[in-house]
Amino acid sequence: MVRKAVIDDVQSIYEIVEAYAARGLMLHRPDTDIYDSVRDFFVYEDGGLVVGTCALHISSEDMGEIRSLAVRENFIGKGIGRKLVEACLEEARSIGLKKVFALTYKTGFFQRLAFKTVNKEVLPHKIWGDCIKCVKFPNCDENAVILDLGRK
Repeated sequence: MVRKAVIDDVQSIYEIVEAYAARGLMLHRPDTDIYDSVRDFFVYEDGGLVVGTCALHISSEDMGEIRSLAVRENFIGKGIGRKLVEACLEEARSIGLKKVFALTYKTGFFQRLAFKTVNKEVLPHKIWGDCIKCVKFPNCDENAVILDLGRK
């Protein structure tokens, strides 16, 4: 079941994200950052256990970012990531965002959800504030994908 995250979910979100960050597959997010942005997060719960997470962060007046999309390893391939992204997209539409982007290593996953690959330079400059915290900065090897919410 997909639902909005609550304070009690923060440690589970942190554990899931940190498992990927430790392997260099995702930006590390301290639990204090997750508490600060808990309203951005959705979680997928299975039998009382949070097994997936995804956040929608508002980047500008018309654009949002999919962040921290991660699913516990033993739950991968069950459509959980898709459901989490779809929840973020539904929220993005409901609040009036025109586009949603993500920085990812899983371009194919996002392309199956109608995102298009774009050059990172087309994204708003203020997104790079988080990039400075990354160990790979300034040599980012992630791909940028974007979805125009007016199209499917």
